[in-house]
Amino acid sequence: MPVDKTRAFELHKKAKGKIKIYPTITINSPEELRLAYIPGSVPAAMAIKEEPELSYEYTGRGNRIAVITDGSAVLGLGDVGPDAALPVIEGKCLIFKIFGDVNALPICLDTRDPEDIVHLATSMAPSLGGINIEDIDSPRTFMIVRELQSRVDIPVLCDDQHGTAVVTLAGLWNALEVTGKKMNELKIVINGAGPAGISVAELLLYAGAKNVTVLNSSGILCESNPHMNQFQQELASKTNPEGKKGELSEAIEAADVFIGLSKGNLLTQKHVKLMSKDPIIFAMALPEPEITPEEAYAAGAAVVATGLSDYPNALPNLHSSPGIMRGLLDVRATMLNNDILLAAARALADVVDRRRLSPQNITPDVFSDEVSPRVAEAVGQTAIRLGFAQRPLPEGEIYDNLWDTLYGNRMILH
Repeated sequence: MPVDKTRAFELHKKAKGKIKIYPTITINSPEELRLAYIPGSVPAAMAIKEEPELSYEYTGRGNRIAVITDGSAVLGLGDVGPDAALPVIEGKCLIFKIFGDVNALPICLDTRDPEDIVHLATSMAPSLGGINIEDIDSPRTFMIVRELQSRVDIPVLCDDQHGTAVVTLAGLWNALEVTGKKMNELKIVINGAGPAGISVAELLLYAGAKNVTVLNSSGILCESNPHMNQFQQELASKTNPEGKKGELSEAIEAADVFIGLSKGNLLTQKHVKLMSKDPIIFAMALPEPEITPEEAYAAGAAVVATGLSDYPNALPNLHSSPGIMRGLLDVRATMLNNDILLAAARALADVVDRRRLSPQNITPDVFSDEVSPRVAEAVGQTAIRLGFAQRPLPEGEIYDNLWDTLYGNRMILH
């Protein structure tokens, strides 16, 4: 659905930014000033000098992340640069706060050098509990995330990669339950080999998929595709077990699942009719899907999902990233891996009431009050189980705290 540009301009102009910084304490006297600033900050500073982990106790670091971009691949806009990316990144920070109670700082960098971005993010790490890399073009985004993960001891999340992979897997698990199909028997086609497409493919393989074929703008990822970056080449060695060559028409034949992470209107009804019986279509391109749900259902699709909240079965990243980051921060996780992403996806899938699971209801409501608390709880407990947590918490505490923070104060009892 097109946005009302007049209202959008008015909202942004009136808000003057979607997030602000507010004090957590008040200063109304010289004594309060001394305690809050100088010399009151000195004991905390000296304690942290001796034991750096105390920065999580005496500062806001434990609930602070940076959302970092260079504006080279802003969703739906492309390469608009760091200045124009700022409204979008502020919006992402707003999503982290509203859906995960995570304090997020928008950082738009005027550099395209991956090493510069890694250096700047690494230099900021002592102020942060986590980092989210956002809207950086491929393959640089992979280079940056991998290098950052090796340099810092705080979790590095990439919403375009990890967030998309989690919502896709969660939706697919529920679609399989509806259709009676099994992950290890599927033929899956992923159209789009950027950050999202590659990460979705990797997580599906980790979740048990055996037959995944991925396409970039030049066709199927395979030895005969002359236009593959190093990450696409890595993926090509693990996918396309049937050795297919060519374009989407060749890849889609007899496929059970189509996952679109590319451009709008690329999938036709003819393509859908080439697929197996009762195919699953995830047309997730924005702002326009690869095919509309109406067209896909008319061509024989059994389940259709998009990235748009205008239709049933929306797969927005706000279902994944805020909860993932919340869980990581709460247990002070030192890293993020595929096992944690699997746990997040399973929790997200299970939010949908099994009594109401249907072809038109495989994903939770966009504003469900269960999504972020359940995802955060699953992420935190998995990090604890894997030994990545520096602050283990009892089962249920992450869920209870986040649910109460986000929704508890709305309940007024008379």
